[in-house]
Amino acid sequence: MTDAAVFFRDLAVMMAVTGATAAVFSKLGWPKVLGFIAAGVLMSGHTWGGPLLVDEKSVQTIGQLGIVFLMFSLGLEFSIASMRRVGHVAVPTAFIDAGLMVWFGYLAGTRIFGWGRVQALFLGVAICDSATTLLSKTIEEMNWSGRPFTRYIFGTTIMEDIICVGLLAAATGVAGGGGDGLSGAGMAFGRLALFLAGVIVIGMARMPRTLDKLRRSGRETVMLATLGFCFLVSYIADLLEIGVALGAFVSGVICASSSVRDELQAMVDSLRTMFAAVFFVAIGLLVNPAVCADNWLAILSVTLLVLVGKFLNVTVASLLTGQSVKNSVQTGMGLAQIGEFAYMAAMIYISMSGRADDPMYQIVVGASLATTVLNPVLLKLSDPVGDWCERNQPAKFRKMMANYSGWLERFRTARPPSRQKLFLRVYAGAMLLAWTVLFIGYAVCGYVAKFDFSRFGAPMEANKRLILCLAANTAALLPLIYVAATARKLGRLAGALVAGTWSGKGAWRRASQGVVRTFVQGAAVFATLFLMAISNLSVLPEETWARISVFAVIAVYGFFHWKRLRRRGAVSARRFRAAIAAEDRRAAKKAADAAAAPVPPFSGVRQRKFAIPAGSPFAGETIGAADIRRRTGATIICLERGGEAHWNPGPGWMLAAGDILSVIADADNFSRLEAIASASSAEK
Repeated sequence: MTDAAVFFRDLAVMMAVTGATAAVFSKLGWPKVLGFIAAGVLMSGHTWGGPLLVDEKSVQTIGQLGIVFLMFSLGLEFSIASMRRVGHVAVPTAFIDAGLMVWFGYLAGTRIFGWGRVQALFLGVAICDSATTLLSKTIEEMNWSGRPFTRYIFGTTIMEDIICVGLLAAATGVAGGGGDGLSGAGMAFGRLALFLAGVIVIGMARMPRTLDKLRRSGRETVMLATLGFCFLVSYIADLLEIGVALGAFVSGVICASSSVRDELQAMVDSLRTMFAAVFFVAIGLLVNPAVCADNWLAILSVTLLVLVGKFLNVTVASLLTGQSVKNSVQTGMGLAQIGEFAYMAAMIYISMSGRADDPMYQIVVGASLATTVLNPVLLKLSDPVGDWCERNQPAKFRKMMANYSGWLERFRTARPPSRQKLFLRVYAGAMLLAWTVLFIGYAVCGYVAKFDFSRFGAPMEANKRLILCLAANTAALLPLIYVAATARKLGRLAGALVAGTWSGKGAWRRASQGVVRTFVQGAAVFATLFLMAISNLSVLPEETWARISVFAVIAVYGFFHWKRLRRRGAVSARRFRAAIAAEDRRAAKKAADAAAAPVPPFSGVRQRKFAIPAGSPFAGETIGAADIRRRTGATIICLERGGEAHWNPGPGWMLAAGDILSVIADADNFSRLEAIASASSAEK
């Protein structure tokens, strides 16, 4: 039987079993994710005396496609603007949870299981990250995407994915031992930083505009171009040992900045449904029930550590970021699980240690499977548990948390820095991004120089460094000119800020302004040239004549095309900023269209009262986060709580079930407010 025939047979068997499982579990009302994993266990070679599939590796390959499509679709839904809105919660929560779980896993490995330090470190990394794939699928099946806490869950787990990639890099470097290990960890962190910066900067500047142009060529062209970009970024991430999951997610975030975002979501949805099922089947194929049974006590210990540790970490961290008790409890219960990065960490350790019989992999897989089975149950229980905790919290604690949340909101929405300081940050950040792009160009050419070019002919192999050096330095002209222009603006601004610190006016003030301006400009240009000189070492040809020729050509080209390159740099910067603000523009357009809608002669606007019901999505949200004015058209003028009226509450006020809101609204706006506020209760 040929490889193609084997692949088709395995795919046919797997899809038939998967389809039957989905129908049965949907009929029973159970989460289909659990059914897919159970189907994988039954089809594996560890049950029924042999596998139902001829080649399980082919299924693992399809499972990798499932990760790519799931993470890409999640990136489309969770844009940069969304991350900015939840970053104040997601970022600190992810760092606190990941850091503590690595420490807990390390202690469990060394103190309880008696493992070595490296093995215990990999256990900590394996249990520090919650499964984004599992959460997205489970929440989608439960129709909970509109719940207030889900956006914080997705933000936190995505940040944990990024942190886990860095921790895997560090653990891999430390496993090498000594200084070489630390050097390897540093190199791995550098690869991650360069990948994120390079892909986001270059992708944001080019990809959204490209997709907008391809829209005229039809849906098929847009779809193929998008998938090509997604798999290219995922391949680069895998090549750098970062992981296809993060690469697919980043490409989804970039494509979300284009005007075809909604169309892409609709087109990718069917692919995501199919390959996501295959991914969970592939997880089940990895489970060996016999080995798991032999290590049941270790699996139970790790499972309890994950459930209790992550629940407490995330709940406390969410409270510290100003979230309500219910939102914090639901976020903690939702993130009390581990997923695909756990398998990756265990497999990396086994491959590095060379111990294929090490039980660590099955322990991690068993704990992940147990938390995966329990996660849908915990998510369903999180609603009543969160309501109970919200109702029974002490009055003093409730008042303290309301004051604390209000203080945090006021701190976050405090008066921004002056215009001069804001531009100082913008220019400094732009120069850092330009340096990153410049370095990435040299790094790519240096990497390509390692390949054998003899297949293209002997002259190509003999002159490859000359060609790549010329290409790298030509590409470096654009960021170099951009840095020079930005350094001039930065120097003028820094000089003005320093001169403003002088109390008097006169020669000393003017002199200080000129000195600072010249120093900043010179330092920026010198740093750029120094970076170019160091980076050139990876692509510089050995012959002296070749080096002189390259820099002579670059100098002539730069002299005659200076203005054109400067314009191109400014255009690229504008495109990058426009892509970052794409979602804000879409929201502003919708608001403008709504404001331009015709208003009837008599709108019926008057003061109305509304009580927030139990289980409302507004409960636990601040007034600013609930965004009632934009979403419904109703304006809050008073909030009554415990018989006490609070007029003109600010955006930092935390709403709670039972609060009575006095709003100014017409009948339609008031009906919309009631419908949105009661949506969660209706789902129950």
